[in-house]
Amino acid sequence: MPEETGQPVRGRMRRLLSGLVDLAGRRLSVVVLLSSAATWREQNPITKRAGAAVARQVLEVCPAPCEVLVVVRDTAVDRAFAAAIERGLADAGAPIAGRVFGQPRDVRLELERIARTGGSVDAIATHRIASEWGPVRSAGAPVVAPGSYYWPTFLTPRNLLNVVNQNADIAIIALGMTLVILTAGIDLSVGSLLALAGVIAAVTAQEWFGGAAASPAGLLAAMLLGVAAAALGGLLSGTMVTAFRVPPFVATLGLMMLARGLALILAVGHQRRLVGGGAEGTPEAVRVGAPAFAWLGNGSVFGVPNPILLMLLLFVAAHLLMTRTMFGRYVYAVGGNPEAARLSGVPVTAVLLAVYCLCGAFAGLAGIVDASRFEGGRPNAGELYELQVIAAVVVGGASLAGGRGRISGTLIGAMIIAVIQNGLNIAGVASYEQKVVFGALILAAVLLDRLQPKIASRRARMIRGSTSTPVQ
Repeated sequence: MPEETGQPVRGRMRRLLSGLVDLAGRRLSVVVLLSSAATWREQNPITKRAGAAVARQVLEVCPAPCEVLVVVRDTAVDRAFAAAIERGLADAGAPIAGRVFGQPRDVRLELERIARTGGSVDAIATHRIASEWGPVRSAGAPVVAPGSYYWPTFLTPRNLLNVVNQNADIAIIALGMTLVILTAGIDLSVGSLLALAGVIAAVTAQEWFGGAAASPAGLLAAMLLGVAAAALGGLLSGTMVTAFRVPPFVATLGLMMLARGLALILAVGHQRRLVGGGAEGTPEAVRVGAPAFAWLGNGSVFGVPNPILLMLLLFVAAHLLMTRTMFGRYVYAVGGNPEAARLSGVPVTAVLLAVYCLCGAFAGLAGIVDASRFEGGRPNAGELYELQVIAAVVVGGASLAGGRGRISGTLIGAMIIAVIQNGLNIAGVASYEQKVVFGALILAAVLLDRLQPKIASRRARMIRGSTSTPVQ
C-alpha cells in the first residue's frame, strides 16, 4: 500500500517540478546568467563567518595575549562582523584594546586615546574597506582583513535574500492578478489599493486602537480593516464588470484613481487632525509608533524575512486552490469560454466577483506588508506596480486572452522581474531608464503570447506533414 499511495504523490511532484522548468524556468535561468555576468565584481566579505576567520588569522599573526583593535563602520552588518571577531578572540583569551564603529576620524581618536592611557595595539582586525583607511594603514600594527575574491554580486546570499524580500509584495499582488488574467480580465487598481490598505491600517491604528500604545490585537484589527477595504474595492470592480458590462480596463482604471485619491485624502486628513488643521502638502507616510506594527515587514523567522514566508504561504495556498478545488476549474473555464462555461452550469458572475475580490485582497495584504516595512501607511506607495505585476504574470506564461496560466509560472515570473530590477540597480541604471526596460518587457511578453498559437499551429502542421505517408 505505501508504494501505491506514494507513487502518485511522487508523480505529482515530478509533474509540478517539470512544469516549473518547462513554463518559465528557462527564462529565469537566462535572466540569472545575464545578471550574474553583468555584476561580476571583486567581493569583500563582511559576514559572521568572515569575522570568525579574521579572529583566527589575528591569533596566527599575534598569539594571545595580544592587544587587538577592532575597526568597522557603524552599520548593522559591520557590527555583526565585529561581534564575530570579538567572540573568536575572547574564546582564545586575546584582550580587546578598543573598538571603533565609525569613520577614519574615529580610528585616529581611538588610537590617540589608547596611546594616552599607556596602552598598545598589537594588531588591527577589520575588513577590506576599512583596511584602506589612512589611520589604519599608518597605525604601525599588522592589519588583518578577510581576503577578497571575484563573484557575481547578484549571487551573493545577502543579495538573493534581499531580491526576494524586496519584491515579495509584487509577487503577492501577482497572485490575484493571475486569477483576473485567467478570466481574460485585467486589474489596473492594484497599486492604488495597496496604498489605500496601508493608509487605512495606519490611520485606524493611530486613531482607533491607541497608536504607539496599540495592542497586538488592535494592530491586527487595523490591518484586517485595510485588507477588507482593498477586497471591497476589488468587489466593486467585479460588480462593474459583471452587472454593468463595463470593460475591466475601464472599471479598474476608475478604481485606480478613486483608491489613490482616498488614500491621499485619509493621509492628509490625519495629518491635519494631528497638528491642528494647519498642515499643508501630502505626508510621506502615516506613522505608527507601535513596535509590533513593523514585525510583519521587518521581522524574520529562523533568518528568513517574514514577507518571504508570507509570500510562499500564499503561493502554496493559491496553487492548491487552483489545482485541487472546483473554484480553480471554474476560473479556467470562465477564461477559456465564458458562454460555454455558463451553459455547463458554471456560476460565471460569482466566479468573476470572487476573482476581483481576491485580487483586491491580495493587493491589500501587500499594502499591509509595505506599511509594516516602512512603519507607516504611504499614500503614494505602489505607483506603477500594476505594470510590474502584469509583466510578472505574462512573463510567467499566463495568456492575456484568458484560460491559460499557472500559479507556479507566476512565481517564476515575479522572480524574473525581481532579478531584472536588481540587476539594473546593481548596474547603476537610473529608475526612469528602468521604465523603458519594463515597458519593452511587457510588449515582448504580449507579442510572444499572441504569436504562440500561430507557432503551435504551424508546428502541428509540420508534424502532421512529416508523419503522413502517401497513399499507394
